[in-house]
Amino acid sequence: MTLTRNFRQIAILSTSALGTLGWAAPALAEDAGDSPAIIVYGRPDGYDTEKTPTATKTSTPLVDVPQAMNVISREQLDDQGIDSLADALRFVPGVVLGQGEGHRDQITLRGQSSTADFFVDGLRDDAQYYRPLYNAERVEVLKGANALIFGRGGGGGVVNRVSKAPEFDRTRIGASGSVDTFGGWTLAADLGAPLSDTIGTRLNAAYEELNNHRQYYNGHFIGVTPTIGAQLGEATTLTATYEYAEDDRLTDRGVPSRAGAPLAGYGETFFGSPALNRSKVTAHLAHMRLDHAVSDNVSANFNAQYGHYDKYYGNVYPRAAVTAAGTVELEGYSNATLRENWIAQGNLVWTGNTGGIGHTLLLGFEGAAQDTVDSRRQAEFGTGRTARTTVTLAERIVLPTAGFGAVSRSSVSEVRALSAYIQDQIDIGEHLKLVAGLRYDHFRITSTNRINGFAGERSDGKWSPRLGVIVKPQENLSLYASYAKSFLPQSGEQFTVLDATTQALAPEAFRNLEAGVKWDISTALAFTLAAYQLDRTNTRATDPVTGNTVLTGKTRTKGIEASLVGQLTDGLQVSLGYALQDGEIRATTTAAPAGRRLAQLPRHQLSAWGRYALTDKLGVGLGLLHQSGQFSTISSAVRMPAFTRLDLGLFYDVSDRIALQLNVENLTDAAYFPSAHTDNNISVGEPLNAKLTLRVKY
Repeated sequence: MTLTRNFRQIAILSTSALGTLGWAAPALAEDAGDSPAIIVYGRPDGYDTEKTPTATKTSTPLVDVPQAMNVISREQLDDQGIDSLADALRFVPGVVLGQGEGHRDQITLRGQSSTADFFVDGLRDDAQYYRPLYNAERVEVLKGANALIFGRGGGGGVVNRVSKAPEFDRTRIGASGSVDTFGGWTLAADLGAPLSDTIGTRLNAAYEELNNHRQYYNGHFIGVTPTIGAQLGEATTLTATYEYAEDDRLTDRGVPSRAGAPLAGYGETFFGSPALNRSKVTAHLAHMRLDHAVSDNVSANFNAQYGHYDKYYGNVYPRAAVTAAGTVELEGYSNATLRENWIAQGNLVWTGNTGGIGHTLLLGFEGAAQDTVDSRRQAEFGTGRTARTTVTLAERIVLPTAGFGAVSRSSVSEVRALSAYIQDQIDIGEHLKLVAGLRYDHFRITSTNRINGFAGERSDGKWSPRLGVIVKPQENLSLYASYAKSFLPQSGEQFTVLDATTQALAPEAFRNLEAGVKWDISTALAFTLAAYQLDRTNTRATDPVTGNTVLTGKTRTKGIEASLVGQLTDGLQVSLGYALQDGEIRATTTAAPAGRRLAQLPRHQLSAWGRYALTDKLGVGLGLLHQSGQFSTISSAVRMPAFTRLDLGLFYDVSDRIALQLNVENLTDAAYFPSAHTDNNISVGEPLNAKLTLRVKY
């Protein structure tokens, strides 16, 4: 893959910015304050987080961010024994997990499904794979349209992982090992040490052997992330990180439906081919960040990231419901994707006053290039090499001989994006704050369909505004209202190929109205309540009269989200969340009539987790998940029933350096169906299981 002229301009601009900062550092160091540190925002040994730069790209207390936001701390992740992003997001109100076809993270946020609205340290990480948490300091979920900060997509919100930082002032030796009742096990290490007064390092690594209750399921994950930080004088800090991730697992798309509900009684049955259903991904992520304090009230940072993703997955899966005769039809395909992402981002922040009014002014740019090669092959069954096969329903499915045929879809695509944005956080006296900003994105996608030769191109320039008003009756209490807008090009969030239709259509638009309350009840306990309305327009739909593709699709989602996170009483840490949501299609199309409820949008979601210290050495944890019924797709033909899951944790500190932990999931052994991809690809929840973990630290 080669860089186009646009990306060469990005590279030149990025190099110039880096060179300018490096040249300026020695001259400006005398005017700077204390030596800058690599800061991990949060309150140690607790679930509540006080500040984060993610929502505004400035160091802003969460109570002053006019947007619903949930933060899952490292302490909470460890207490719940969570290793994967999907498991962490189960405890965030308003997040509904998608199945992701058994090979990727996929979520629905405020009624908007996404496989691409994932970020690491504020930079896009949009390939389709499972994201690990061994190197995460915390997980942040920002709700509502976020284009000002994150660019395209993010209509319902985004998920950002914040990486562990290098160590400048301590030596760290941490390790853990766990084993579960399915036979899966994990080993992880967290090592850090300063090499000198100005150079700090950290190394995180993990190996996981995967297993669960489903037939044939197996796999492994390997992750290694070295990080180094250097203080280049009193005013400048450089951080460099590289991550290698390898994931290989069985692709499991769950069970089909029967009579309008998920197929019951076949919780272990695998509806696929053990030989063909495989997902393999190798990811390389290299990230560099340069921070420079120009003066006491001016700072700058520059970020660059390279991502290389090599992904293959093959799957056979149910395409229809189980028939009255007790048979089910299967089909399948394999897909290979090679993607390279280049991202460069720079920010300049000024804090000061004009006429007695305080300002935190942000100026920034972002440039990105994304190159993708994608191909697909259809499954073929039996000696007749048919595209589909019908099998008899049984505890263990028997398939005819199967394989993948010739390439049926192949494309190459290039995405180029250039953005500039400005934001001002304005303090008007002690009781009123404003957050106002505007971003302009120029977005261009070119692609070639290598099967039919169609070469498509689409360019768009979009403005994305953001306005928030915050009223502060007192310092620890905020009442806010906000408006934000985002967009998504019609080629889809993975941007693999354009056709004659998508090339001609304007981007989808998302508009989020929100009002809420944020209250820091104490220095370690925070409450948030938000009400929102999210409108999505310009969605693709088929005209019911002419059959042409037109821009008529509209949806609206409304909801209320509440959370309470932190230290509730002495010795009791809690993370409580509730979401009440409703969404409907607002324009009739051939796909669905106006008024139909949106898919994978349960009306009620309740999550609760708490850890209580019984003694200095012994603790107990209790978790609860409840989700009301939901439709698997907008057909409203299959309804997934409500479920409630109870979890348990036991904690024992053998000494200051050794701790034992037992996590029990689904304590009541409830049968449930947590997620789906289609009406006949429905995941089966795990039965009662336990995981024992040993942690060692020095």
